[in-house]
Amino acid sequence: MAISFQHVHLKTRDVEATVRYYIDNFGAAKKAEMPGRGWQLDLHGTQLNITGIIPEQHHEQHYGIEHVAVVTDDYAATLATLRGNGVAVLEELTGEQGNRVAFVAATDGAQVEVIENV
Repeated sequence: MAISFQHVHLKTRDVEATVRYYIDNFGAAKKAEMPGRGWQLDLHGTQLNITGIIPEQHHEQHYGIEHVAVVTDDYAATLATLRGNGVAVLEELTGEQGNRVAFVAATDGAQVEVIENV
């Protein structure tokens, strides 16, 4: 089972101000717009997803650095390992490409998004 880092998701009350903050202060560049949600930025090789609260997601969401995301080539085995380790699966969804996506609990209220590689 191969897992790789994908992004850090920042949820904010003001998407445009947050995008501008990372561009102006840290040299981030706009990578792609997420229509109706926000932007993906490239922060020197790290992808930042910047959005507000997303109504289609029903797990607890909060402002700030909400989660980190990883991609797995074996979604079922990854989720089985997490569940076997007692990790709470907060929500499972279908991604934009028809792939499976899960949000799982991490420490101190943070979350990890597990994305099936398609």
